[in-house]
Amino acid sequence: MNSNNINGLIALVAVEKALYSFDRLYTYAVPHELAKVVAAGKRVLVPFGRGSRKIVGMIFGVKTQEYDPTVVKTISEVIDDEAYMTREMLELAHFLKENTFCTYYNAVRCILPPVLRSGTAFPKEKTQKIVRLSENFEEIMGGLPSAPTPKQKAVIEVLENTSASVKELCYLCSVGAGVITNLVKKGILAEDDAHIALQEEIVPAKDADDIVLTPKQGEVFESLLALMQADSAKAALLHGVTGSGKTSVFIKLVGECLKSGKSALILVPEISLTPQTIAIFKSYFGNNAAVIHSGLSMSQRTSEYKRIRSGEAKIVVGTRSAVFAPLSDIGIIVIDEEGEHTYKSERSPRYHVRDVAKQRCFKHKAMLLLCSATPSMDSYRRAQIKKYSLFELHERYSGNKLPDVFIIDSKLEQAMGNMSNFSANLLQSLRENLEKGEQSLILLNRRGYHTFVSCISCGSVAMCPHCGIALTSHNNSKLCCHYCGYLQQFTGKCQSCNSAFLKQSGTGTQRIEDELQELLPTARILRMDADTTMTKGSYERNFAAFGSHEYDIMVGTQMIAKGLDFPNVTLVGILLIDNSLYAGDYVGYERTFSLITQVVGRAGRAEKSGKAYLQTFTPEHYVLRLAAKQDYRGFYNEEAAIREQLLYPPFFDLCIVEICDVIEMNAAKAAFAFVEIIESALRKCNKPQPIRVLGPVKSGVGSVNGRYRYRLIVKCRNSKAFREMMSSSLISAHYDKRFESVRTNVWLE
Repeated sequence: MNSNNINGLIALVAVEKALYSFDRLYTYAVPHELAKVVAAGKRVLVPFGRGSRKIVGMIFGVKTQEYDPTVVKTISEVIDDEAYMTREMLELAHFLKENTFCTYYNAVRCILPPVLRSGTAFPKEKTQKIVRLSENFEEIMGGLPSAPTPKQKAVIEVLENTSASVKELCYLCSVGAGVITNLVKKGILAEDDAHIALQEEIVPAKDADDIVLTPKQGEVFESLLALMQADSAKAALLHGVTGSGKTSVFIKLVGECLKSGKSALILVPEISLTPQTIAIFKSYFGNNAAVIHSGLSMSQRTSEYKRIRSGEAKIVVGTRSAVFAPLSDIGIIVIDEEGEHTYKSERSPRYHVRDVAKQRCFKHKAMLLLCSATPSMDSYRRAQIKKYSLFELHERYSGNKLPDVFIIDSKLEQAMGNMSNFSANLLQSLRENLEKGEQSLILLNRRGYHTFVSCISCGSVAMCPHCGIALTSHNNSKLCCHYCGYLQQFTGKCQSCNSAFLKQSGTGTQRIEDELQELLPTARILRMDADTTMTKGSYERNFAAFGSHEYDIMVGTQMIAKGLDFPNVTLVGILLIDNSLYAGDYVGYERTFSLITQVVGRAGRAEKSGKAYLQTFTPEHYVLRLAAKQDYRGFYNEEAAIREQLLYPPFFDLCIVEICDVIEMNAAKAAFAFVEIIESALRKCNKPQPIRVLGPVKSGVGSVNGRYRYRLIVKCRNSKAFREMMSSSLISAHYDKRFESVRTNVWLE
C-alpha cells in the first residue's frame, strides 16, 4: 500500500475530445465542497493532460476508494444542477462505445439534447429569433481566405444539426452577439423568422378506443397486446401491404400502453413524415404527444425535452435521434417503415435505431414493434427463424385492391420517337387525372436539373474540385456538388478548353418539373426535394397545401415515397428507376424494391382505385416484376438465396474500414497497412475469428471534401471477440507512423 494513499470519494469521468486510442473512464478525486453535488450523469469541468487544461467530462460513476492524491487530479467544477444522463442513458453510452467504435463522449453527445452538448448549464430562458447554417455553408467556408476563429467554430459546431436563437448561442458558446452578426453578414449563418411554439393546448378530437379494426387487424391487435402486456422484453414484426392499416393497430396499442401508466415511443424515418404522424397522434392524445427531430429550433427541442423528462408528455414521435428521448417506464417502441436506411446514423457513433431500441426494450421489459410493407432483410430473417413474432396484413384496410402497375419499356418509347421523360401512357393518365380532379405523384430520385455537364470538344466533365463526383446543374445557372455543397456559376464554357460546345445530360427533379409544366400548362405542380424543403416548416406547409388540393401533381425524390396518405392521389409515375437498381451496392436491389413498393402504395388509398407506371430500360428485371406485384416474400426468397451464397447480411455481418487523407498515396498506404494490423491482431486472438477481408480499394466516390477515401470490407460475425479485435487494431493504428495524417473510421453494417 502506498503511504500517500487516502480513502475518499472518486468519480469515473469520460472526457470530451479524447482520441479513441486513449479513451477510457478517468479517475478524479471529488473535493469536499463538491461531495454533495457530484453524481453520475452530471457534466463536470476537469483538468486533463500534461497542461491540465480544463475540459468537459461526464460522470459515469461515483464511489469511495483509496487513491493517491499526488497522482489523481481533482474535479474543478460541477456544471449541472441535476443529472441529465440517467443510469439507462449511461448504459446506452457504454453500449454505443462497444458496438460502434466511438469514444465515450461521442456517445454522450449523441444522447444528450443539443442544448447540453457544450460545456454550459441548461438555459433558463426562451427566445424566438433563430439562426441556422446557411444553404451555401460549405461553399462559403471553402472560399474563406482564413480559417474561422475559435469563437466562430464554437457557434458553427452547435448549429451542425439544429438551429438556435442569438441569445442561446451567446449563452452556449460564451460569445458576444457580434460574432453571430458577422457570421450572418458573411453568409455562413442564416436567420429565420420566429418559430411557432409546439406546446399550444390541443384537445384530442378522437379516442383510440373508437378505432374500428377489420377482423384481421383485430386478430393482430389482440396478439400484439398480449405480447406487450407480458412482463418481459419482446420483439415483433408487423408486415402489411401499403394501406393495410398498420398505423391504426399501433395507435390502439399506444392507447392501451397509456392506460397501464406506461409511455410510448414512435419512430419515423424522415422529417417529412413527422408532421402527418404527429398530427395523427395529437388528434388522439393531445399534448400527451411530444415531437423530436433536427428540424426544430434549439428552444423547441429544449421545451419538448423538458416535457418528456418531467412526464408531462408520455408519447414521443420523432426521427432517429428520438430513440434517446428521456422517457421512463416505456411500454412500447414502434419503428415505422423499419427497413429505411435513414435509421442508420452516418456519423459517429454509427448506430442503428433498431439496436438502440432493443437495448431500451430490454431495460424496460417493453415490446419493440417493427412495422413496414417492405421490412429489412435482417428483420424478416429474424421473423422467419422465430427470433421475432411475425404478424401480417395482406389486405388493404379500405378493401380496395392494390394499384394496377404497368411496366413501361423506355427503349420501345424511344424507338417510337418519344424522347420525352414521360411515356405516352403515363402522360395520357396524367391528363385524365387533371380532368377528373384527382392528384398524381411523380417520383424521380435525383434532384437538380441535369446530372452532369460534359464538353463535346475535349470530353471533360465538370467535376467538384473537392470531391470525386460530377457537378449537378441546377436551373441551368448553377453547378452544385451534392456531397460537399460546393457551388459555382454555370458560364456556358468548358473550364478545361474554354469551348462553348457543352452537353448537359441526365435528368433531375427541376427538369422534370419544367418539362411537365410545358406538357400540362394548366397543372399546378409542387416539387419536393432537398432544394425546396430547406426552410423551417416547409414540409408541413407543402404537404398541407397538397393535401388541400392546392396542387395537382407532386414531383419529388424519395421523401414523397413513404408513409404519406393523400386520399385523392390515384396515379403514380416512377421515372428512371434503373439509376437505383444499378447503384453498385449490395443493398441496391433491396432499396429499389422498397422504393417502388412504397411509392406505388401512395395511390388509391381511399375509395378511388389507383394505378402506377414504372418506366425502365430493363422491364424484364425480376426485382421490378416482383415490386410491381407487391410480392415481398418472393423478393425476400430471391435476394436471401443470393446473399447467403455471397456471405452478405443478414447471413453474415460486415465491418467497414474507411481511411481518408488529403494525399491519396497516404490513404492507400494506410489502408493496406490496416490489413496487416488486422492479420497481426488475429494471430494474437485466443479464439481466431472467421473473417474475410475484401480490398482495400478506392471508394465509389473516391474523394469527398478534398479527402481521398480508401475502403476495405471485413465479412465477419459481429461478436464481442470480433469487436475487441477491431478495437485493438484501431488502437494499434494510432501508434503506427503510417497513420499519422489519416482519418480512420470503422463501423458495422
